[in-house]
Amino acid sequence: MTTAVAAPFRFFSLQVVRTRRLGPSLTRISFAGPELHAFRSGGRDQSLSLFLPQPGQSEPVVPLELGDGWWQGWRELPDDVRAVMRSYTLRSLRRDALGRTTEVDIDFVLHGVTAAEADAAAPEDTAVPAGPASRWAARAAAGDRVLVLGPAVEDNTAIRFRPPADAGPLLLWADETALPAAAAILESLPAGTRARVWLEVGHAGDVQPLPTAADAEVTWLVRADGAPSGLDAIRAADLSGAAAPYAWLAGESGCVKELRRHLVRERELDRRRVTFVGYWRRGLSEEQLRESC
Repeated sequence: MTTAVAAPFRFFSLQVVRTRRLGPSLTRISFAGPELHAFRSGGRDQSLSLFLPQPGQSEPVVPLELGDGWWQGWRELPDDVRAVMRSYTLRSLRRDALGRTTEVDIDFVLHGVTAAEADAAAPEDTAVPAGPASRWAARAAAGDRVLVLGPAVEDNTAIRFRPPADAGPLLLWADETALPAAAAILESLPAGTRARVWLEVGHAGDVQPLPTAADAEVTWLVRADGAPSGLDAIRAADLSGAAAPYAWLAGESGCVKELRRHLVRERELDRRRVTFVGYWRRGLSEEQLRESC
């Protein structure tokens, strides 16, 4: 039974229907469930709260019976009982002939997951230890149950990509954690839109096709191949002819802040035309990051 939470958002009880590896560090998981008919999203960088079960549990534990008091009740549960909550971006959704959502896709980065854990020939990323969401995603199978706190209306506050009507070229930077959002944004852009895009990933196998009707110049920065950082790549880019650009930056919070500082202070972009979102912070779990805010 779902519980309305701070409309336009609500809980959806979902199950895994399929998984697909996208590369050494990335996997896509598709979810479905009868409650999805009420799920609404205009796409772009739509963020969600995903609740995962603890090891040994068949479903995530969230006290939905408390209604609007679920948050406090969830926080008061024992650590080994309380569902793991993580923020993710919707990659895509599918609708039936009546326009009702039938499936949603979420892409997961397998930080620190070994090839044996992922049952695939994936290099281990030792720079970032495996967290509970990465471990769960590496083992996810059809029928696994999750909860999603997501939108019930298409235009909602969990969409951050909002270029002004008079925006010139778009400037996008994302690391692999924000790659699903960047890909969804590119898919949403109409023909003729000019965009410069820089995408940082760990391995060449993580590079993927990005369908778009836009006039987009996409640069992949593969760390394993010694590519420059996003900051260095954007500093070296010729943006002299870009009138009234709009920038969207998402990924590791330290990198996002450096990129924003460069665009606002050195490139003299209007700070109101720079959207920046820290999806994670190096050295901190999401729980620690939440406590530090």
